[in-house]
This record gives sequence, structure tokens and C-alpha cells, in this order.
Amino acid sequence: MVRFGVLLLLLLLQTASAWALKPVAKWWAKPDTLGLKYQDLTLTTPDHVHLAAWLIAPAATAPTQHTTIVMAGGDSGNMASLIYPAAALAAAGYQVLLFDYRGFGHSDAFAINQDYLYYPEFTTDLRTALAEARRRAPRQRVGVLGFSMGTIAGSEAAATTQCDFLLTVGYVASPQKVVAYYQRTRPERPVLLPADAATYSQVAPQVQCPWLFIAGTEDKVTTLADSMAVARAARRRQRREVLPIKGDHMGSMMVFSDDEATTAANVQAVGRFLAGQLAAGKG
Repeated sequence: MVRFGVLLLLLLLQTASAWALKPVAKWWAKPDTLGLKYQDLTLTTPDHVHLAAWLIAPAATAPTQHTTIVMAGGDSGNMASLIYPAAALAAAGYQVLLFDYRGFGHSDAFAINQDYLYYPEFTTDLRTALAEARRRAPRQRVGVLGFSMGTIAGSEAAATTQCDFLLTVGYVASPQKVVAYYQRTRPERPVLLPADAATYSQVAPQVQCPWLFIAGTEDKVTTLADSMAVARAARRRQRREVLPIKGDHMGSMMVFSDDEATTAANVQAVGRFLAGQLAAGKG
């Protein structure tokens, strides 16, 4: 596999924490760039938008996990930004579905005001990807791995759609807090919210599937404390756990794209969580 160098670092810097939308049309690579076996898919949403997607097979040398992970990316780049995390999970035996939100990558065009933090339509796109993953693997566990902005769509999809697990990296507990943070630190650029952000606080209590929060210890935007608070608010039969990792918001985005040993340890932590065995940082 191609290892991590300047190109990957620059890509992650570009895509990890733009905070306000910056879609990129061109894929920097495809899964076979890293030697991954995959299928090109086109998904169709209920509102007739066509989404580009890649279904990446688990590595033939790995024991199958009988699990499909649908990845929901952040607010910039496109699904190619997630090739390295997908490769790490495929190497551990997971099937991975990547997709481009509308207006991103090779999906249908969508009018985007780049000052917005997110659009509700991205949740529709994720629900579509989740449904397709389940249709193709009806006997597998199927869940979501959301990064940054993708945690908004991830939690909304998990709250309203059949979802076997939810993994969030840099969980957005409050879009309003993200906007307030950037009003203080970057006042020259507005960050806007869609109208449905007003009811977003009602989403987390509705998520019934097991939920793992992966949070950077130095993240000042989507804080570890925010993830801990939502985990601790779990009611009976809601299993929620927190995995703290060293780093700020951008650093947490590299949870499955770091050095080989760190990446392997984090993938193993996901496996333990899915098996009900992760104890560290439990909410």
C-alpha cells in the first residue's frame, strides 16, 4: 500500500477542518490506487439525485468481520479523501461504502453556499447509502462512520433509519457552538446554519444503536467534553462509549490514517467496541 507522505498530509489538512463547505469535483485517487478491490456504484436518492459511490471489499487476507461501514465525510473534498481510512478498515476485514454527497465529487450538481456548515440534504444522501449497503449485505451488520460534519448526517441517519452502530470522529454536539467558536476565532468569514439546526439537539437522544465517540483530547471545536456529555446522557439500553485520542480536531481526523501502529490500535478499538468489549472512556 502507498504509505503516508506529504501528499496525504496536505489532503488531510485540506479536508479535515474547513468548517464551511468546500466541495472538490476531482478525485485525487480511486481505491485501486491503493490496490483495493472495489465496485463503482451509482445511488439514487428519494428526491432523484444520483450519487457516486465506491463499495470496497474487505482484504482477502483478513478474517471477514461480516460488517459494512458506510463512511460520511467532512465538509470539504470528496469521498477520495477517505481512501486511506477505508483501506485501513478493509485491511481488518470490513467492507466499506464511500459516497459523494450531492454537489461533491462525481455526484449530481447541487447549489451550495459555501458559508453553510452543512445542508439537511446530506442526511438524505447518507440514508440512501446506508439503505444500499443493507440491501447488498442483508445478513451483515451495517453502520455509519462519520467524520466532523459527517457526524451531523450520521447521527440524524442513525436516529431515523435502521442502523446497527454509529461511530463518530469529531462529533458535532451543537452546530450553534461550532458557529460561535468560528465567530470568535475567524470573524472575517460567516458560518451559516440551515433552519433544521434549531432542532438538532433532539437527535442524539433518539439514537438507539451502539455509539462510539472518537474525540481529540485537544479539540477546541468538537470537544471531548461534548462527546462525554452526550455519552453520559444515555438512557437505559443505550450503549455509548468514548475513545479519547491525542490531538486537536484535525488530528482526530487522522484516527485511521496515522502511523501504522496507531492506526492499527484504533481499528482494533473499533473492533472491540463492535464486539461489546471496549472499556476505555466509557460514558
